[in-house]
Amino acid sequence: MKYRILLASLCGLLVGCTQAIDSAPTPLPPDYLPTVVALTGQAAFATAESLTQAAVPTATPEPTFTPEPTVVLPSPTPTFAAGFTEFAQIHFVSPGPLSSLTSPFVLQTILVAGESEVVQVDLLGEDGRVLYRELKKLIRNPAGTFQRFEISFEIRAVSEAGYIRISTKDDFGRIQALNTMPVLLYSVGTTQVNPPGNTIYERVTVEGLKEKAEYTGGEVYLSGRLWPFNDQPVFVDITMQDGRPLSSRMLAFNGTETQSFETTLPYKVTEPTVARLSFRQDNPLLGVNDPELGKLIYVYTVEIVLNP
Repeated sequence: MKYRILLASLCGLLVGCTQAIDSAPTPLPPDYLPTVVALTGQAAFATAESLTQAAVPTATPEPTFTPEPTVVLPSPTPTFAAGFTEFAQIHFVSPGPLSSLTSPFVLQTILVAGESEVVQVDLLGEDGRVLYRELKKLIRNPAGTFQRFEISFEIRAVSEAGYIRISTKDDFGRIQALNTMPVLLYSVGTTQVNPPGNTIYERVTVEGLKEKAEYTGGEVYLSGRLWPFNDQPVFVDITMQDGRPLSSRMLAFNGTETQSFETTLPYKVTEPTVARLSFRQDNPLLGVNDPELGKLIYVYTVEIVLNP
């Protein structure tokens, strides 16, 4: 009996040892240990990501770049033919040539008033009829005075050619300066203004000519350059203070490009005489002849002294 009990105890002990030996972990090779650590870390991060709801990324809008509009400005120094550097006594600032104008529009100028200190501003239709006229008292300033006019007009057609004509007179009633800006008039639409370009300068330059220049010997010699408005002849006159013509010459030009000229005007006086030398050109497109200004489109004058 004792032997049976002892045998049963030994069998139980052997079975327990066998289970302990089977459950012992199998040792890993030493060079495999870093790989196990890395794999374990990846598994841990994968588990955390699966348990945590992924946040939906919010797109951050990039700032929208709006380019500034490019404003094309007229050149501060307009291109002009050599020799034309004298600013016009009637200097149009705005509008410029062939601007499209609706009523009302703003006229900006720099004006040298004549000796009469009265400036006449006209807006003419394509046939020369007066659409607007203003007489303004302006103190004479040889450097020029900025003047602004608001001009209203009415036309029957949808559009037609027009002319802004400004003139001044001296204290004897003679035309001292006259200049014209050709424009386009519209009864409907919007105003579109062009820059003045080289129209800010006088169209005549004469070598050695200045105010109160003196001439002797019965002849006035003139040499210079002229920029015609059109293909009409240009008349050069010497006029007395009472308006009587003393001498006159006609200059013919080929086209409207700037051209040289040379001429002489004979005269006869018995004593020193103050007279006005003028260059004038007509506008052939005008059908209406103004009682005082006729069809003039441009006049440039200088007072001179004639000696016997």
